[in-house]
Amino acid sequence: MKILSLTLLALTLTACYNQERNCTDYKTGKFEFVQEINGKETKSVFDRQKDIQIETFNGKTDTASVRWINDCEFVLQKLHPKNMLEKKAISMKILTTNEKGYTFEYGFVGDAKKQRGSVTKID
Repeated sequence: MKILSLTLLALTLTACYNQERNCTDYKTGKFEFVQEINGKETKSVFDRQKDIQIETFNGKTDTASVRWINDCEFVLQKLHPKNMLEKKAISMKILTTNEKGYTFEYGFVGDAKKQRGSVTKID
């Protein structure tokens, strides 16, 4: 009986826990995204304004439109795609936030396969 009571208490406490999500803090600003590609760490820096995002990756700058669905979800669409893959829109969802940045989930719109990453706000 004691174990059952402790289990119920633990479930109740964890069910009430919510991750912090102050997504509006990250709608605009300058950000850094570090990821590993083919075993090598790469860095992308981007500046997001209300409806546009300018990203620099490997010395190349690209611009995308930003369409907010709600405070924590938006869709990126490259403005000058160079091939069919770049024409595909990317769905972004902010999962958690903290004082330095946010964790997000992303993937092509309509595709069930999603990846996760973390972004640091630098300005």
